[in-house]
Amino acid sequence: MPTLAELNAAPPHAFLRLIGGPLEGQTWLAERALTARPFHTREALIHALEQAAWNASEAEQVALIASHPDLAGKAAVDGTLSAASQQEQAAAGLDRLTPEEYDQFQQLNSAYRAQFGFPFVICARENTKHSILAAFAQRLTQPRSAEIATGLAEVLKILRLRLIDHVVEETA
Repeated sequence: MPTLAELNAAPPHAFLRLIGGPLEGQTWLAERALTARPFHTREALIHALEQAAWNASEAEQVALIASHPDLAGKAAVDGTLSAASQQEQAAAGLDRLTPEEYDQFQQLNSAYRAQFGFPFVICARENTKHSILAAFAQRLTQPRSAEIATGLAEVLKILRLRLIDHVVEETA
């Protein structure tokens, strides 16, 4: 786990390598956050990444949302989820679905993707399988622009929690 001091001192390529894991491969966020260094707190780092995401183009925001896997989807079944995604989905109980619940998730994932063109993203650590199913139902009624904003906000919640786990904030 990198420290803030290491992130602040790292050349750009090393910074991207050190911070890349929590970003699901979307290192453009980190590239843009570099301009805000030095980060005096982990919160300052998180804020810089959030600002980069909110200031991004709609296409970049959608790409960021799309970098996340379907909930209880193919990647979960075939074991190709990132370690962070696997733990997050397990925390919400998505690794213990009944066959009926699994089918329901697959149908909702498909309907959501067909409607919006990107996967349904929610901060699984802050939810249960039941609250996620309720959110699917509510969010499927939203316009695409609202879902881009909601999806991005959920990605940023996930990123925040991952960075809290991933970056060591030194104490004086």
